[in-house]
Amino acid sequence: MPNNLLYYLGGMIPLFMGIVHFFPTKSVINGLGNISTDNRLIIAMEWIIEGVMLIFVGIIIIGVTTLGPTNNVGIFIYMSSIIVLLCLSTISFFTGRKVNKLPIKISPVLYTISSILLFLGMLS
Repeated sequence: MPNNLLYYLGGMIPLFMGIVHFFPTKSVINGLGNISTDNRLIIAMEWIIEGVMLIFVGIIIIGVTTLGPTNNVGIFIYMSSIIVLLCLSTISFFTGRKVNKLPIKISPVLYTISSILLFLGMLS
């Protein structure tokens, strides 16, 4: 089914982004310069939480697609995921556009693409 392919692609993007999110955590924190230990821990926590949340969104989309997305719960999960991804996209756009790191700059694009794929999957 074409819509399942769209759902799987829409779920794989945040899953991949979440996994990749963990790798630069230490260098991001070290790149902040001389900040307090509390601030380092807060940034680490937030960086890790975003990765975990992206992995969760990807897994739940892939899981519900595998189980069969034809009921109201599946539709609710897809719609909720779309809303969360669009919120992340908006936040990432306004905060990340001033950062000179390509992965940060493309995050809003990837989150939006994932949302569009999920939406198109719901339409087909």
